[in-house]
Amino acid sequence: MTVEYQVTVSTEDVAFAGTIDDVYITLVGQDGSSEQVKLDKSKSAFHKGDESTFTVTCSEDLGQLLEIHLEKQGGIIIKDSWLPAKVEVESPDGKVYSFPIYHWLTDSKKHFFREGAAVLDFQETNPQMIKTRKNELKNQKKLYRWAVYKEGLPLCMEADTLKSLPPDDRYSYTRELEFNFTAVAALGKLGLEAWSNCIDKWNSMRDIEQLYECHVTSMSDYAMKHWREDAFFGYQFLNGVNPMMIQRCKTLPSKFPVPLDMNVSKSQLTLRTEMMKGNIFLCDYNILDGVETNTINGRKQFLAAPLVLLHKNEDDEMMPIAIQLKQEPGEDNPIFFPTDSEYDWLLAKTYVKSADSNLHELNYHLLRTHLLAEVFAVSLQRNLPRVHPVYKLLICHSRYTLQINFLARNSLISESGTITLYTASGGKGMLTLLDRSVSSLTYRSLCMPDDIIDRGLEDLPNFYYRDDGLKLWNIMQRFVHGILSFYYKNNCMVQNDAELQNWIQEIFQNGFLRRSETGIPQKFTAVAELVKFVTMVMFTCSAHHAAVNTGQYDLYGWMPNGPSTMQEPPPTQKGKADEASFLSTLPDVQTTVNIMATIWLLSMQSSDARYLHDFVEEHFTEDFPKYKVTMFQRDLIKLIEDIKCRNENLKLPYTFLDPKLVENSVAI
Repeated sequence: MTVEYQVTVSTEDVAFAGTIDDVYITLVGQDGSSEQVKLDKSKSAFHKGDESTFTVTCSEDLGQLLEIHLEKQGGIIIKDSWLPAKVEVESPDGKVYSFPIYHWLTDSKKHFFREGAAVLDFQETNPQMIKTRKNELKNQKKLYRWAVYKEGLPLCMEADTLKSLPPDDRYSYTRELEFNFTAVAALGKLGLEAWSNCIDKWNSMRDIEQLYECHVTSMSDYAMKHWREDAFFGYQFLNGVNPMMIQRCKTLPSKFPVPLDMNVSKSQLTLRTEMMKGNIFLCDYNILDGVETNTINGRKQFLAAPLVLLHKNEDDEMMPIAIQLKQEPGEDNPIFFPTDSEYDWLLAKTYVKSADSNLHELNYHLLRTHLLAEVFAVSLQRNLPRVHPVYKLLICHSRYTLQINFLARNSLISESGTITLYTASGGKGMLTLLDRSVSSLTYRSLCMPDDIIDRGLEDLPNFYYRDDGLKLWNIMQRFVHGILSFYYKNNCMVQNDAELQNWIQEIFQNGFLRRSETGIPQKFTAVAELVKFVTMVMFTCSAHHAAVNTGQYDLYGWMPNGPSTMQEPPPTQKGKADEASFLSTLPDVQTTVNIMATIWLLSMQSSDARYLHDFVEEHFTEDFPKYKVTMFQRDLIKLIEDIKCRNENLKLPYTFLDPKLVENSVAI
């Protein structure tokens, strides 16, 4: 007696996901396998977004279904690809088995897909499934290979061309059309070509304003109007694109000899008194000291290594009270104060903003999101099969990361890249700064709750990056704990998961370069340890990247608020600065428009972006993990509502960590 299985095949709803090829399926169960069956296209083709149901007849019941084999065969001339989303099979007894796919089939080989219930490696008992699992990882290791981009940096994915990247990791056709990763393309879109070859210095602030006025956002307009103000300068250390530098100052560094009896507010409060109260904060850019600077259009460039002292005043504003532009005190290294002349003080603040933007781009943006996200992604693909719960949790957080990083290495930080050519730290200085940044990298600094504590910022008011970020971290941690504790019932199960241990080992070796001083785990010994690390990966690839990337055009688009370079050395005495000398110090016209075009491009949102609350791909199939996904989405929606309510009462809304705007992965 024959039995029938109802097979429903869904194709992803993205451009060119469908296929005209013939599709074949084999069902594999505990008690046997079906014949390879050709799915009848005459009833329904495999178009994008389509869902089609077919009948597969077997000579006997296959028992519990374990996996399916998919194969497509096409013409010799036309090479067609197919992106199936999932396959659902209803057995004769009415039980439905789900097989997540979400994988491009580009060849005529047989592809194996497990039933969607997550299984740890030591839980496998079926010899065929053990073999399938091992073969999957063997093939993945051939496909995803480590490569050295530059000595001393995290390793990257080996790829000579974009087409050598696995199809699953390349941009969709839609995103490819929207996004042409060159500053030249962005210059055209912004209408800046006429300025792009002008190497002159700026003649007036009005000239810069005219360049910028046609390309404003609500926040960039605010930056253009308020960039000179001390309150906005201080605000950005908390809620700008680099909220990573500020820390509470309990003792003034000896290299920054600001008088302790100096009045720091209208109420005649002294620095000593306010420091004892915990109201004094420090930003120290010592990591920039001695970094070799670039030469742009034949002119040597300059990069300060400043120290900035800030005061939380009676109105809870973060106000700058002293700036020293070099690390070593001396007669040729004056300390600037708000009471100095307008342009002395403005010039000092602008050197700080230039230093901050250079450090932000290379350390907190490039290294701590892009390069680390690539390490997490490559190790994930090499060591965890699709059926592993950690793979299911993190795969959406690796979307497009390999492509954007390939493009960045070729168009931003290559010898002819925009960052190399048009920033003070470009060239040799870039490698020095990245090497120092790698050396200063710690696990605690990547875990937001630890980082906030270490910088003494737990109770600072109006710190929206911290408020929204900690809420996001906690939501993610609850979600990760709920999922992983469902699969790992005790610490021994974590310790016995060889695939999991291989994953963290490769991250430690290839991402953190075997530096035990970073505090990065070299192995997992407890469920709690695993939950924290997976939360960090999820947060780094989504929330942290959004915090340091999304607002780049908003805050750096107006060039004086974050110059990529300075054309004159830091002043050695006061009383010399005026508008003419200030303009002479700013980047030239060509540098300004090329950086403006690049950060505009990097701040774009694609129409096919996927955000934190989006679960387009259904990798979890069991009821409990699916319930946890629903709870995660509910928590995110609540946070979205809370942020919206808070922002309605703010003069300058903080939106960089609004979950509806936080993309799941480092994709731009």
